[in-house]
Amino acid sequence: MKIDVFQDTVCPWCRIGKAHLLQALETWKGEPVEIRYRAFLLDPTTPQEGKPMSTLVEKLGGAERAQEMHAHVCKIGEACGLDFQFDQIEHLPNTLLSHQLIKLAPADKQQQIVEALHDAYFQFGKDIGDIDVLIEIANQNGLDADSVRDELQRESKLPEVMDDLNFAREAGISGVPFFIFNDKYALSGAQPVEVFLQALEQIHSEG
Repeated sequence: MKIDVFQDTVCPWCRIGKAHLLQALETWKGEPVEIRYRAFLLDPTTPQEGKPMSTLVEKLGGAERAQEMHAHVCKIGEACGLDFQFDQIEHLPNTLLSHQLIKLAPADKQQQIVEALHDAYFQFGKDIGDIDVLIEIANQNGLDADSVRDELQRESKLPEVMDDLNFAREAGISGVPFFIFNDKYALSGAQPVEVFLQALEQIHSEG
């Protein structure tokens, strides 16, 4: 079975949805599953240098409303073993480079890189739009730092990222996380583990 996971690296619900999917796969006894991480931009208008976190706070309706929403995310994240430290985040990065880093990773390391990006951003508030931060993440996860820097500077994987973004737009995907099973079935949102298990069973039974 193949699962395409459309996500953005600064999307807290993508982090939670991925965790729920992986928990479902740990208990599922069906066929082997290949997960492919596909790029999506929550805010395509974010400038290359990013912007201050205060712009998101305003968009969410002010500091009090933002704190309520972040507390809700923290509670759900804690239930699935994820640590969110929103008070550490001061910057909203442009995520194009981080998506290119995911594409540069070998298939068996992509999930590890996605998790490292999420940890860097949501736990430590690192600017994952900065190439030096991305090189550090790559190096810590077994990728060759010099090679990754060269590929990111050349934007060698940008066409693949743009293909994902174009596919999402043409398919009408307006929010993430978004999961496509075997190019045919879809689930939207950070669904509970039970919903993922039901979907896996149903798709498997239909062959």
